[in-house]
Amino acid sequence: MRASRIAFLAMLLIGARLVPAQVVAPVEIGDPALRALQERSFSDLKTVGQNIVSYPFTFPFYLSRKLDIDEKVQKRTDQHSIRFDHYNGATVIAVSGNYYGAYASDRFNEEQRARQTFLDVVVPILKAVVPAFQGNTAVQGYAVEVSHHVVTKTMGMPIERPENLMVYFPQAAAVKLVNAQNNLAQQGALLDADVLLNAKQLNIWLTDDEQAAAKEPAPATPDVVRTSMPLETAVVADKSAALPLHAANNVANQPDPKPAPAPAPPPKPQPSIPPPPPVRDASPQALAALQLSIQGASNHMLKELEPEAHFVTYAPPAFIAFHHQVYLELSMTTALAEPPEASRYRLAALAFDEHISPLIRRVLTYFPGDQNFDGISFSTTVHPRTKPGAPTARALSVEFFFPMEALRRYESYDCTGQQLINDGIVLINGERAGLDLELAQGSSRP
Repeated sequence: MRASRIAFLAMLLIGARLVPAQVVAPVEIGDPALRALQERSFSDLKTVGQNIVSYPFTFPFYLSRKLDIDEKVQKRTDQHSIRFDHYNGATVIAVSGNYYGAYASDRFNEEQRARQTFLDVVVPILKAVVPAFQGNTAVQGYAVEVSHHVVTKTMGMPIERPENLMVYFPQAAAVKLVNAQNNLAQQGALLDADVLLNAKQLNIWLTDDEQAAAKEPAPATPDVVRTSMPLETAVVADKSAALPLHAANNVANQPDPKPAPAPAPPPKPQPSIPPPPPVRDASPQALAALQLSIQGASNHMLKELEPEAHFVTYAPPAFIAFHHQVYLELSMTTALAEPPEASRYRLAALAFDEHISPLIRRVLTYFPGDQNFDGISFSTTVHPRTKPGAPTARALSVEFFFPMEALRRYESYDCTGQQLINDGIVLINGERAGLDLELAQGSSRP
């Protein structure tokens, strides 16, 4: 009897060792219901794990239930990570691991670090997991936890510390995220997610293009490097930071045959930059309250401007979050006497000149003075003319995001339509585009 029990335990241990390195063995899960799910879904979890480890992450990523460990230790550590778990009462697929990229703290704040790891690591993981389980009624969401590193300097010496990002998506929001075609659609999915950095609630914004411009690298060190834990492998300048760790160490330890360069002259004082506007509360509750406050004006506008505006009846004016701000979105349709082969830029320019710009001052009369929102989005679907009997031309989506300040200048004739466009953002079929009205209307190239 004892011999048979020993044989049975040996088989369990061997079975656990044969489980693919990415997936937690069912025998390791204490909860009976979760263990049963792990057993039934083993084949799908195995495929998910293989897809994750084969993804070309920017820096090394290892699946692991232990976070904040050195890469050398990680290579010798159990890498079973994919499992069923509970999060706030929901049954989720949990994935955790260590990402060996280190962010320069003087160029990436907390939100920017979370955003970059979300895009570089969390999104690829979700794209590997969600399609395999989006039809599984037992799965209510997905939780991904990733440890990355932050490099700071103390008395001129680089100090590296770990930082943990946890993102939870309910099932519907996760499906929306992996099917999103642009940042704005991903942002909509993020509104239903929980994001925590070192256990502190955080918001991630994917529609802030200015963040990329704000991260101009200084010549001394790159913005993001391969993590150097343990610390004797210090942050290396230039391209050596992108080499394997031992190669980067060799570069760092080579003697410099040239004399040390003369110290650089002190930097010239830079003009002060005004602080960005405060982030508007874009929670669903805040947007609903804002919607209620303008409902009367919105109803009057719909009734009185409909003959010229051609509002979309199933998409009434609504507030949306965009670029850390709140815009009132007006959805309408534009019919143009243009052939289908006209360029998208020509169609967008004509839509502004012939349809949107004549409406702007009239729309603003319904929202005088200071408002509790940041701008207005004129979102239109452009339909070019087709010949009788010809197939219907493909419609073009054009969105004009105009800040209220710029709209007020246009309202008082203090700027031109081109200047208004330059102060705003134009999306054509969901992609940001520069729009020169004069140049675009002189173009006929598709």
